[in-house]
Parts: sequence; structure tokens; C-alpha cells
Amino acid sequence: MQTRVKVVEVSPRDGLQNEKAEVSTQTKVTLIEMLAKAGIPNVEAASFVSPKWVPQMRDGADVMRDIKRHPHTWYSALTPNLKGYEAAVQAQADEVVIFGAASETFSQKNINCSIAESLERFRPVAEAAHRDRIALRGSISCCLGCPYEGSITPDQVVSVVDRMIDLGCHEIDIADTIGVGTPEKTKRVYEAIASRYALSQFSGHFHDTYGQAIANVYAALEVGVAIFHGSVAGLGGCPYAKGATGNVATEDLVYLLHGLRIDTGIDFDALCAAGAFISEALGKRNQAKAGPAWLSQKSTATNSYL
Repeated sequence: MQTRVKVVEVSPRDGLQNEKAEVSTQTKVTLIEMLAKAGIPNVEAASFVSPKWVPQMRDGADVMRDIKRHPHTWYSALTPNLKGYEAAVQAQADEVVIFGAASETFSQKNINCSIAESLERFRPVAEAAHRDRIALRGSISCCLGCPYEGSITPDQVVSVVDRMIDLGCHEIDIADTIGVGTPEKTKRVYEAIASRYALSQFSGHFHDTYGQAIANVYAALEVGVAIFHGSVAGLGGCPYAKGATGNVATEDLVYLLHGLRIDTGIDFDALCAAGAFISEALGKRNQAKAGPAWLSQKSTATNSYL
């Protein structure tokens, strides 16, 4: 199993975009700074989409302007089109993220076009990113199941991977958007990808709707995946998938990795504090398991479990 794993933190974007009540720019900035100080190497900080569709993300430029940047952290931004890309570049994003789906129906419901059309729309973004030497990451939704089509085959996922590779993505997220995946399904998808490409450029993005996210992380680790996404306090969901819950909590992910003696470079105490901060700011119960448990033990024990 790997000795080092990269953790990508998605709570400031994928997590907060699902909040109904407005989250202040300062709260977002504080969260991002806490995550960077905790040692997170890559924070998904903003989304330059139309505020008509995702009003929570309309202050992306302000957030990117106000954060005190950590020298060892990349700050990524979601860019659905060339206009969004240009805004991300102006905001000094280190990486831009484009997205597609492994399900034709989900693609139509989510962005009103086919998979092929959606990825072709990203070609100008990809060309601009390569021209400007900005890292381009691709994200594929519904790789382990779709709310409309049900089961998704590994071949469907690989077909979209091929298109993302053609666009020049340096890293590709394999996302269980609605959290229906199981370890066996997870392994099959990554084994299909590994038959064509090195797994070093693929990440695991697991939601925890059915409580399988940590198990799926372990399954992906076993086949060689070394990049995982998490969202502190388990924030997140999917506006197009009824009942889908948040991403795997970063606290739970890192607790697992550290328990396996896998290096992440992350300060677990500081990470748990970030989860507690955003939960309190939102007035929500912290959905992580490891974070609240760890913090509750701090005043009475030495926390030597790891």
C-alpha cells in the first residue's frame, strides 16, 4: 500500500455550494486559511459559475483575493466555460477544474447537453490552460451509479476518462456523486482504468450516502490510488440527486490514512479544528465521526490512538 497520499479538500466549494443560507465571504476565507495551515496541499477554493445557478459561489473572486496564501498549498477553481476560466486566471487560481459525467442522463439534467458535447465545450478552456501553463484537472460525476440510470459500467467511466486525457487533464477525479458505490464496484472501476492508464493521476471522490465512503477509500488504496478528496465536517451533497449526502469527511479520511501509517503532511488537530469551526459557523451538527470524537477526548486524554 502507498506510503504517501495527497488529500484534496473540497469543502469550500463542493461542500458550501449546497448550503441554502448565505455563507459570508469572511467565513469562507477563514475556513480556507485554516485548511491550508493544517497542511492540506490542495484546496478547492472557488467556483466561477453563473450566480444564477450557484448563488453561494458568487463571491469566488472576493474569496480568492482575500485569502492569505500558504506557499505549499494549491488553490483550485471550478471553471465551466472560457468566461469562468478567465475569471479564475484573474483570481490567480493555481489549478482549474472542468467536469463531465459518466451518465448521459445525468449530463443532460446537470448541464443540459450530452457527455460528448459537454467535454467539447471544455476544449477552449483546456487549450487556454495549456497556453497559460495552468494545471487542468478533470472531474467525472456518477462513476459508481446514477440517480437516473442506476448502475454505471466501468467501460462508461473509461470512455469519459479517454476524453479527459485527450483534453490534457493532469489529474482526473473518479466521483461517486450520489454515494452508492461499494468496495467491489470501486475496485472494478479503477482496475478498468488501470488497464489503460497509470493510477497515479486518478483520485477518489466518494460521498457517504450509504456509509460506504471510507470502505471505498480503502478499496481504492488497495488497487493503487494515492489521491483522495475530502470535505471537513462531511459537508456537501448533490443538488441533482435527492438524498445524496456529503463527501467523506476529511477528518475520517485522514484518521484512516494516519492509522495505516500513510503520510499526508496534515496536522490532524488543526484539521479537526477547521471542521469544528465551519460546523459552528453554519449552525450545523458536524457530520464527521473522527473530528468530534478526537476533540472531545483532547481535554481528558492524550489522544495516542494514532
